[in-house]
Amino acid sequence: MTKPLKVLIADDDQKIIFAFREVLKKDGHVCFEAGDGKEAVNAVLSYSPDLVFMDIQMPGMNGLEALRQIRDLRPLLPVVIITGQGSMETAVQAMQYGAFQYLTKPLSIVQIREEISKTVLTNNITSQNSPRIDIDPLKRHQLIGKSQYMQNVYKLIGSICATENYTTVLITGETGTGKELAARAIHANCPQNHHPFIAINCTAMPETLLESELFGHERGAFTGAAQKKLGKFEVAGKGTIFLDEIGDLSPALQKKLLRVLQEREFERLGGNTLIKVDARFIAATNQDINKKVKTGDFREDLFYRLNVINIHMPSLRERREDIVLLAYFFLTLYSRQFKKQVSVISDEAMEYLNTYDYPGNIRELENIIERAVMLCPGLALRPEHLVTRTPKKLRPCESDLPISSGDFNEARDHLLNIFEKEFLTRKLKQFGGNISEAARDSGMSRQNFHRLIRKHDLKKMDPPNRDF
Repeated sequence: MTKPLKVLIADDDQKIIFAFREVLKKDGHVCFEAGDGKEAVNAVLSYSPDLVFMDIQMPGMNGLEALRQIRDLRPLLPVVIITGQGSMETAVQAMQYGAFQYLTKPLSIVQIREEISKTVLTNNITSQNSPRIDIDPLKRHQLIGKSQYMQNVYKLIGSICATENYTTVLITGETGTGKELAARAIHANCPQNHHPFIAINCTAMPETLLESELFGHERGAFTGAAQKKLGKFEVAGKGTIFLDEIGDLSPALQKKLLRVLQEREFERLGGNTLIKVDARFIAATNQDINKKVKTGDFREDLFYRLNVINIHMPSLRERREDIVLLAYFFLTLYSRQFKKQVSVISDEAMEYLNTYDYPGNIRELENIIERAVMLCPGLALRPEHLVTRTPKKLRPCESDLPISSGDFNEARDHLLNIFEKEFLTRKLKQFGGNISEAARDSGMSRQNFHRLIRKHDLKKMDPPNRDF
């Protein structure tokens, strides 16, 4: 049996107090009461509640001021703000002060029990579910993972850094897999790591501008060249030059880069003095570079010059055992960055994260966690805080597809039915069976929403009891 909660109700309306008391006692929880903000703060000190429901408009100290003081006393205590006159200003202010949730009157029994269940869930999440993360917020750009795939990557990087010989490296992998992080790891672990690391995106600027950025130019080399400029090859010194999206480099620049790699020297645009190149070259691409070589879109000789050592960064789908570690890394990072107290991920949310397919790889996981931490008002991330390109439960499994018939229209209709039924079920549950509210939140007319309910033969849920 779940341990009963100690719940503090702070409101100057005795009818509200009575209604809360009846619900809480019926469910086996302990109820404490306060009639104003000052009493609420004192009650937090005296009774150490697990959850607080607090009105904003109270005599003397109001709920928002009490919330600020409670935050100083008990930073992790969930406080649900309730008000009869909801406005954008008060909602924003309440969430800025650290409210766990913001609800407007009249409240339903369903809403009260939902907030209590969230607190019970949070209290039941133990540190055993959370990997220990030792993170320095100033060192967010680091490779993370314990999977065999990542162990192989670490070994390759270690081998590269074990020698002072500047062998060129080609890093391949899908977008968002951490190719630049691997390049930075090589640089950081080499003896010459005190020299610059210079990253250049080969698709970020036109060919003529990119050439000037790489090689530099002399004064008067072209219209607008009012003074001499040092190129990245020269500025890097004995450091590292990282050429990202190398597969998109133009044929002309491919030829010039090949000469630099072969001769380890170059000339500035408009100049005739040879300048030595001492930097290490690391290139990266998310394309099938072998295919580009076969089609003649990428020079074969340049490919072999770059691909002396190849590091392939695995997709997140290939290293799912690292999802928990990465999720908690980003959770810790953004909790600190946003000055929030989010510290755990619920089992349901973690299951969601573990089974999503991540077309955007680690970068997408980071975006999901960043957004979730921003939206989460309490201590634990829950499924409703996670937003992905397509929610997992609305993404049918391959086995759900009627592929035996091979009919496109049949497959499309089948998927649409899965989506509609799951979407409607979620919305009805979210709004306690209230069709009008569910339809409004979905951007649909009530008539159309009701038509889809009949289409999928969904059982109508009992509307919530509005007691106060």
